[in-house]
Amino acid sequence: MTLEAPAKPGSKRIPSIEIGEKGEARLELWCKSGAGQFSVAGNTVVFVPGALEDRGCPPDRAQADDALVAALTAATGWTRQGDYVTFSGGQTLRFRLNTN
Repeated sequence: MTLEAPAKPGSKRIPSIEIGEKGEARLELWCKSGAGQFSVAGNTVVFVPGALEDRGCPPDRAQADDALVAALTAATGWTRQGDYVTFSGGQTLRFRLNTN
């Protein structure tokens, strides 16, 4: 799924997350990449991030990546409406399911 957010200046990348059957997650952020684990029970969610690979990111993109991971970690709930998944908690994050 892809984050509903504009690309950062100078980049065409938009963060995406692939979540496997057992909750394992692969993150491709504005610059960094990494893994994590989602646990879902009903409408609650817990995200535990793994290590992120720093690809020599410009400071603004590295900071945006860290903030996005922190927001996912702070999420406590989730909902799905059609092709959209929304994580809620300290900040609302909306992702569009990749249908290709």
